[in-house]
Amino acid sequence: MSSILRIALEGAFTNFKRIFFASDRVTDMELRKQISTLSVEVDERVDETVCIGCAGCANVCPTGAIEMKKLTHSVRLTDDWVKNEVPEINLEKCVVCYYCHDFCPIFSLYGQKGAVHPSCVGDQEVDVDKYLTQPFKISEDKLKVISQYLSDKTVLRNKEEGD
Repeated sequence: MSSILRIALEGAFTNFKRIFFASDRVTDMELRKQISTLSVEVDERVDETVCIGCAGCANVCPTGAIEMKKLTHSVRLTDDWVKNEVPEINLEKCVVCYYCHDFCPIFSLYGQKGAVHPSCVGDQEVDVDKYLTQPFKISEDKLKVISQYLSDKTVLRNKEEGD
């Protein structure tokens, strides 16, 4: 009986310390304040400056968590590529499968950080202009798989014209 009473008192004392002295907190006070005021700052999931607007991420997303939003002003990336929209991730639908990141041409073709990431896109230092004008080698079968998800078939047209 004394051991049960000792366990109950230790538990009560531990809870008292946690509540009144912030003992054993995992979440820091700033994040707790953001949570309690519903003002949590969400990490960036899309780097609009690196994104080429191909819509591949939205087309490959298995849950439909990514929708393309129109830009107020189009951005000309190359002579034959104009970016009119960028992805927007609905975090309530996202299952963090990384298809969006892995499919992003900046990552899959050029090996740079993708423009979209389900967790956090991080700091980007990618010169998109340099990569879009750079030739890349890709097998025909992989190109056909990738092209079915692109909204703009420029990559395929350029490939056919070069042959």
